[in-house]
Amino acid sequence: MLAARGPLPSDDDRWAYEMKFDGIRAICYVEESLRLLSRNGNDITVAWPELAQLAPAEPHHVLDGEIVVFDHRGRPSFESLQPRMHQRHPGEINAMAAAAPATYVVFDLLHIGARPLVDLPYEQRRALLERIDPRGPHLRLSPRLHGHGADLLAESARLGLEGLIGKRLDGPYLPGRRSPLWTKIKNVDHQEGVIVGWKPGAGNRIGRIGSLVLAVTDAAGDLVYIGNVGTGFSRATLADLQARLAPLHRESAPLGKPPHIPGVIWVEPRLVGEVAFSEWTRDGILRHPTWRGLRPDKTPAQVVRERLD
Repeated sequence: MLAARGPLPSDDDRWAYEMKFDGIRAICYVEESLRLLSRNGNDITVAWPELAQLAPAEPHHVLDGEIVVFDHRGRPSFESLQPRMHQRHPGEINAMAAAAPATYVVFDLLHIGARPLVDLPYEQRRALLERIDPRGPHLRLSPRLHGHGADLLAESARLGLEGLIGKRLDGPYLPGRRSPLWTKIKNVDHQEGVIVGWKPGAGNRIGRIGSLVLAVTDAAGDLVYIGNVGTGFSRATLADLQARLAPLHRESAPLGKPPHIPGVIWVEPRLVGEVAFSEWTRDGILRHPTWRGLRPDKTPAQVVRERLD
């Protein structure tokens, strides 16, 4: 179940609030051994060895939550998490797990034993989750926040956090669906984008990536241009992106209505990234985007426009 972008609910009494964690969504099967599945159904268990300490459990259960790396101030750090998202080398995985261990933040309970819970209202699922009380060195329960939504959102902004998730108390869990029964209220706008090309830079970036060309998938399943991002890259990030994009070169644009971008080099639309930005223009283009990192946990078909004001 995915949250829809929206405003603060006007009727606080019908909603529960949790902090929005800046991490990787994962379903966790806690059985004789633990399995973690990404949002697109990939088994990512081996990438997070520190989370294996969650198993075993009796009765078996299925959890929904977010894999998060916290910084020294206790705040989610996407910057620390991102290098681990596409790492598959066991030695590197173990080194990263030791240097920046992840935590699985649990916010929902989908099954207990053979009993599915998805049709129960959120309030009942949350009560059952709190009864199980999943905790450990790399496991925590997402705190349920108390107070008015506006006050909680202001506090999340003061702490430099991403925002809130509002959940209707009477709402069921809708697997695989984006629903306003879960509403994300964000302090900072983020947008995922499919990389469809890159433009060579100038100065110390001559012959290398100056900016990435981004697109989203529209309702018809076509890719639509949303802008270029040319800031927020480290040298190591640029080198990594250059190596990943080189074998994806193609002659024509993978867009139905490609923009005129002199010198652009088109690529197969296989990689997904994420940017922070200030607002959308009237033409549906990102204003002041800054690169945050690749999102290997997302597929191009899952990348849609978050909001167009």
